[in-house]
Amino acid sequence: MNNWRNVPDIQVGILTGEEIIFTLDGPFHATGLDISLDGWYKATCSGNKIKLGNDTLIAEQEGELILSPVDEDRNFFTLHSVIIGVNFHWERREDQMFRGKLRLIIENYKIAAVNILSIEDYLVSVISSEMSANSSVELLKAHAVISRGWLLAQMEKKATLSKETIRYNTSVITEDEIVRWYDREDHINYDVCADDHCQRYQGITRASTPAVEKAVNETKGEVLTYNGNICDTRYYKCCGGLSELFENVWEPVKHPYLRSIADLDKIPEGYDTDLTDETNARRWIKGNPGSFCNTNDKIVLSQVLNDYDQETNDFFRWKVTYFQSDLTDLVRARTGIDFGIITDLIPLERGASGRIIRLKIVGSEKTMVIGKELEIRKALSRTHLYSSCFVVEKRNNENGTVFTLFGAGWGHGVGLCQIGAAVMGSKGYKYLEILMHYFRGALLERKY
Repeated sequence: MNNWRNVPDIQVGILTGEEIIFTLDGPFHATGLDISLDGWYKATCSGNKIKLGNDTLIAEQEGELILSPVDEDRNFFTLHSVIIGVNFHWERREDQMFRGKLRLIIENYKIAAVNILSIEDYLVSVISSEMSANSSVELLKAHAVISRGWLLAQMEKKATLSKETIRYNTSVITEDEIVRWYDREDHINYDVCADDHCQRYQGITRASTPAVEKAVNETKGEVLTYNGNICDTRYYKCCGGLSELFENVWEPVKHPYLRSIADLDKIPEGYDTDLTDETNARRWIKGNPGSFCNTNDKIVLSQVLNDYDQETNDFFRWKVTYFQSDLTDLVRARTGIDFGIITDLIPLERGASGRIIRLKIVGSEKTMVIGKELEIRKALSRTHLYSSCFVVEKRNNENGTVFTLFGAGWGHGVGLCQIGAAVMGSKGYKYLEILMHYFRGALLERKY
């Protein structure tokens, strides 16, 4: 177990490509090279060598190249054409600015850019990237705690896995079933990536505010713990009314502080919340139960959602419709499996929030079961479905069979519901009350 006496540095993978173009604003020292760099450069790789230049080759070095700012407070670097929202409906490229060190490495025969900086500086950006910097102070403080705790928990998990002799496996594949989950084990050469796969981190590109910096400073070193261990404090956009169990989304490990809760802290009247039952799940998903995250308050939503997130406004309850031919083509393209003509989508197992854990896809040529929730979301959308909490209805018209997915929530549903927490903040709940609502039985501790 780490003894976090000092503020740790972390390494964040930002961008990977055949080449990386960046601009240094102010002088940077190149480790291992007796040169100072400033201005525009292009980095490529050849074999195990990193080549750096602009119009001409300036330097090359084996393994890695670390560029450190001469003045850490004033100098920064810009990475050009960074992809954000990878595989999501709002995916785009933008130039992003970063403080700290720029580490260039070779990864899978490509060049990768990694930002090295203090975890507290990282958090200022994460809070402004994951949410609006104008959110309520209590929400910002709550998010600072869970973002810090999630990261430290992942670092501890990575250190533990590195010592194990048995390979950490994230999938179970047979002839008739694929069960797969996605977690941080993807990243070997750095701690976390900068996109939604980990936590959104966009350097100093997203304008921060004194409130964000104050929230991070006032919670410095604070995390949630359970039985002395740092909690894996997950979060997502909208639970849809009930939160999900960790083991239904990731590896089969039970975390007592990540239990399923009603977001409004009481069961809405007229509903049976045993959503593992198909009849109850259908009534819940097609209904409109009371919940903190069931809101159309534009002021609250503008505080929670950045501009690209506000392109989505049907997060609590949503609907997607596919013609049979389109669904057939989509599933074949997304899974790489030829099911023939898709004739049915049958939920076999649901989690506590109603999210489907195992889905049977029935085709004229092949029938197969897929899971867990993100695998299902990937298979049924060009990007990602908002969640795997949905029911399926089929109808026939003059153009053939039409599949309609009626859904609830946005994201995996484990831990803190960002929109629900934002509503709690707007209603006057303190950050500790917000944290205790979503992470039952956890304690707040300062680690450094």
